Amino acid sequence: MDARHQDTTGETTETTVYVPLTGATRLDGDLILPEHADRVVLFAHGSGSSRFSPRNRAVARALQRGGLGTLLLDLLTRGEERVDEVTAEYRFDIPLLGRRVTAAIDWLEAYPQTAGLPLGLFGASTGAAAALIAAAERPGRVTAVVSRGGRPDLAGEALARVRAPVLLIVGGRDQQVLELNRQAAGLLSAPHRVEVVPGATHLFAEGDTLQRAALKARDWFLRPGEQGLDM
Repeated sequence: MDARHQDTTGETTETTVYVPLTGATRLDGDLILPEHADRVVLFAHGSGSSRFSPRNRAVARALQRGGLGTLLLDLLTRGEERVDEVTAEYRFDIPLLGRRVTAAIDWLEAYPQTAGLPLGLFGASTGAAAALIAAAERPGRVTAVVSRGGRPDLAGEALARVRAPVLLIVGGRDQQVLELNRQAAGLLSAPHRVEVVPGATHLFAEGDTLQRAALKARDWFLRPGEQGLDM
């Protein structure tokens, strides 16, 4: 376990952390914990994104205002990111991304400030599939999963093994992804809901659609499954 460069602003602590993998390989992350946070959400980015994604950071801020801790993590190493920018070979390696999210779950369980806290997973794009695979691998640790504009269908057989309540948020104008989400929902045995945000396209760039999605995610993490279920 490794954590450095801690800043405390008001009632929130932000720490740059490093999640070890094999050998000297590690993943860089930003752990932000509001004072008295009683749960934490791990963000799984996808499709060439990183922990600096402005959309996921906006969602993270909404969760933090609700008292939730957040870990925004780069699922690729810096060397892998440089290769991926040219070849795109890592961003669609869903098993690899799923293993990385699982490793981060284990790291959060061992880290003193987050050990034992209820854990949610937030996935965007291909990161949603990685989050669902990790939820299936750690059913005793993950209490809720949220996908925003995600590709849960890429989680394959892991969908049937997820036990945590799952919220699938999709833009109303993102018709192809909406259909893929509905197909994936049909394979989930866990409590789940497909939430459509009217007027939103894939990136939720229209008006306040991203903020609406963020508030839906916040409420799901705070009260998993209590917004109503599709099953």
